[in-house]
Amino acid sequence: MAWTREDMARRAAQELRDGFYVNLGIGIPTLVANFIPEGINVTLQSENGMLGMGPFPTEDEIDPDLINAGKQTITELDSTSYFSSADSFGMIRGGHIALSILGAMQVAENGDLANWMIPGKMVKGMGGAMDLVAGVKKVVVIMDHNARDGSAKFLKECTLPLTGVGVVDMIISDVGVFTIDDNGATLTELAQGVTVDEARQRTEANFKVAEDL
Repeated sequence: MAWTREDMARRAAQELRDGFYVNLGIGIPTLVANFIPEGINVTLQSENGMLGMGPFPTEDEIDPDLINAGKQTITELDSTSYFSSADSFGMIRGGHIALSILGAMQVAENGDLANWMIPGKMVKGMGGAMDLVAGVKKVVVIMDHNARDGSAKFLKECTLPLTGVGVVDMIISDVGVFTIDDNGATLTELAQGVTVDEARQRTEANFKVAEDL
């Protein structure tokens, strides 16, 4: 047994702190908005120029002009504000976003991140990922631990083009939670039913195991 996408999003939501400004990437990270802990007030920021996003709309609430950076329809709040993309990236580059939760194709044991292209496949571009990993105080990655062909995605070194070097602080996968710092990677939590041996078999990267695991 391993964590589902919802389990991973719920675990990532535990990294939210009251008063945080948070950017959620495309894919599994958008689910984090559904699991914000009670009593925690966070403001969600979107690269396309929105601060303060509400929950996903019901069918009768959909406004096709109101979208996030991933082109998903969203809702606004009483506190929502709008501004240019340039101002949005000013917030990101200026270090005003406390936490970004992103998806990944590959992460290296030193925190290198590859999450924007596979050579030979058509890609729209990097979007805001490069600015986010450079300007945000903490970067958490949510990803499936292995690719569809079973190959590891947590590697000694990334083989895909990098988004950022040494930028990932935490990985949350269906296997569990890994932290990355100057001392390398550490497995700190295991998903229900997953053993340390299984985590090692499914991982190419070197990692330590937390003493209190």
